[in-house]
Amino acid sequence: MDEEPPQLPRIDPSIAPSVGFPPPLVFLGFMLLGLLLDKVMALPPIPMGRALEWPGFALMAVGIGLIIVSLGMFSAYGEDPQPWTPSQAIIARGPYRHSRNPMYLGMLMIQLGYAVWDASMGVLAFVPFAFISIDRAVIAKEESYLRRKFGKAFEDYCARVRRWIENAA
Repeated sequence: MDEEPPQLPRIDPSIAPSVGFPPPLVFLGFMLLGLLLDKVMALPPIPMGRALEWPGFALMAVGIGLIIVSLGMFSAYGEDPQPWTPSQAIIARGPYRHSRNPMYLGMLMIQLGYAVWDASMGVLAFVPFAFISIDRAVIAKEESYLRRKFGKAFEDYCARVRRWIENAA
């Protein structure tokens, strides 16, 4: 007799953040728009851009590492990283001690790092658009959901940890 392995209890999937698209596509889309802008407008490269290739590469590498570690935390907690799925826990360990959104921070670092690495004025010009789009269209919806789901526990977490990156002071 084939028995199914026990499953973790899940809440009703209709009760989840109302994010209906993959956030990495937002960053990728703005990067592609930036490269298109470079071509169409024949934008000059970022001044001293070639001298900053390695720092740009390092920023991309740190962004990728941050995403990998953050995904590992989601896996350790049995959470699905897709933002339209229900959450079972507030993750407040690892990079989540310093940022409530380290995956999005990593994606932003990749876009900024690519702009510097490639000396792309167009990609750099779209960094603020990616930041604002994710902040308003994704994070705001996720946080609203988490406030409803976890109440004071999430409010306490928000009081301890900033949305993007902790204050270094």
